[in-house]
Amino acid sequence: MMDNKTFIIAGIIVALLIGVVAVFLASGDPDGLESTALIVQGQKTLTGDTPPDAEIHEDLTGKFSYESPMPDYALGEEMGPLGGLIAIIVGTILAFLIVLGLAYGIKMAGKAT
Repeated sequence: MMDNKTFIIAGIIVALLIGVVAVFLASGDPDGLESTALIVQGQKTLTGDTPPDAEIHEDLTGKFSYESPMPDYALGEEMGPLGGLIAIIVGTILAFLIVLGLAYGIKMAGKAT
């Protein structure tokens, strides 16, 4: 039987492998969120192709807005594919640490009662 430490390390390795392979196999077409935004803005129909010059413009007056630290799984054009690989690894590890922290918090909350 596998101990917890080995299980967690194996899980991280599997997550990193899936993350790296999935990004390079992903479609270049806009994802569901981007496609929906284009439909809402009238730049695309549900059954039509996305216009090649379509840009997503939002009126964010008085609304929440943010910029991603690693947009499109990259660290900028100058780093190329290596930047994408670093972004995937950092994102996967950050997601793991967040879930680990939540699990620890839930475990501690359960011990308090």
